[in-house]
Amino acid sequence: MLTAFFVSFGVIFVAELGDKSQLMALAFATRFKTMPVMIGITLATAIVHAVSVFVGAVVGAALPTRAITIVAAFAFVAFGVWTLRGDKLTSDDIERANKPARNTILTVGSVFFLAELGDKTMLATITLATHYGVFGTWLGSTVGMVLADGLAIVVGRLLGARLPERAVRIGAAISFFVFAAIMLIENL
Repeated sequence: MLTAFFVSFGVIFVAELGDKSQLMALAFATRFKTMPVMIGITLATAIVHAVSVFVGAVVGAALPTRAITIVAAFAFVAFGVWTLRGDKLTSDDIERANKPARNTILTVGSVFFLAELGDKTMLATITLATHYGVFGTWLGSTVGMVLADGLAIVVGRLLGARLPERAVRIGAAISFFVFAAIMLIENL
């Protein structure tokens, strides 16, 4: 379980760097108090990642482990390429973030939940769950994403527009490529 936690934490933390979720977290934190924003992010992330690890566990039980690991390694290469390409907020994301909110936690949680469906962190969590198991993967991926989004809020407020977005994207992509190489080496 500890291995699942730490691997999932690291992969998802890195995957979240430069992701649209970080931009949304920062946008919400400029409009609302930080704590309700973080609670909404945490609840949405916990739910999305619970679904992800369930899907990963079902897929993992149905397919041979070696084949899953090789496919997972190629998925991590794809996540690295996706990360290099970058992630931008769409006009729909901005519109949802700018709507007045009576309940900040519900608003933030709903927007994050919808934005994360099919996102690379959800797909990475599914991939990790096929290899490392359910609970440790869920906990590690959830904590990794929440901390990465929290970091975006703190660093964004401190540094503003001086964040080196390109360098962050390249570093995150390289990390995905390294994880892919490790998985392939372990299974070949």
